Amino acid sequence: MGRVTERRKVLRIRDGAVSSRPDTLVAEEPLEIRLNGRPLAVTMRTPGDDFALAAGFLVSEGVLATASDLQNIVYCAGATADGSNTYNVVDVRTSPGVVIPDITLERNVYTTSSCGLCGKASLDAVRTTARHPIADAPALRVEPELLAGLPDRLRAAQRVFDRTGGLHAAALFDEDGELLDVREDVGRHNAVDKLVGRALQSGDLPLSRTILLVSGRASFELAQKAVMAGVPMLAAVSAPSSLAVDLAAETGLTLVGFLRGGSMNVYAGEERIALRAAAARG
Repeated sequence: MGRVTERRKVLRIRDGAVSSRPDTLVAEEPLEIRLNGRPLAVTMRTPGDDFALAAGFLVSEGVLATASDLQNIVYCAGATADGSNTYNVVDVRTSPGVVIPDITLERNVYTTSSCGLCGKASLDAVRTTARHPIADAPALRVEPELLAGLPDRLRAAQRVFDRTGGLHAAALFDEDGELLDVREDVGRHNAVDKLVGRALQSGDLPLSRTILLVSGRASFELAQKAVMAGVPMLAAVSAPSSLAVDLAAETGLTLVGFLRGGSMNVYAGEERIALRAAAARG
């Protein structure tokens, strides 16, 4: 399997001084995801947790919802002309009886941070295909002070970022602020897929009492992944997109952006933020 990091020679210039030294870079390789033997998608990812990534991607596509939907995931031997295994192609086999949505059979996609459908069609699709409605989730209320401390906990858990400075991260916290899992990847959407896929494999979906924190912005795609996994609260250290806010409002997702220090913006689902009475009146 590919390594998470690789070394490359770099010319370093500091205050006029020039030197040559090796530098640690985050690895990036393509991963082809096949569904029941048929090519479905290709994503550029940091190798590692590939099975979880594929499973999480299929949760967001509405193919998988529980561990029982998944039969197995394997690397495809003979993925190249000479029959060798590159560990860059995985095949996901669903359990007998699992209904495959038509869109996944027709869409052969190269996934990026902007992949997904657009506009009202996307909102309708997520609302109608989500099998873990957030409205049915147990009550979750989180104090702003608890949310404010989560980015530092995420940053402290980013092991590869410290060595490369080139990775996105996503983390799951429980309602008491305890870190449940953290994943890093060159793609922010992949990091979330790895979290969701690991949860599906361990039988923990829906993630109805968790907070999903991402290290960058909150795109529509990340909001979609949260909704499909039954996550009631998505927080981001940067800005959300307009479509992410629309999706959060449509589905009942609590969406927090610009989570930095003690400040944050709540764009939807403010009922899950436990504001003090005086602060709420202000």
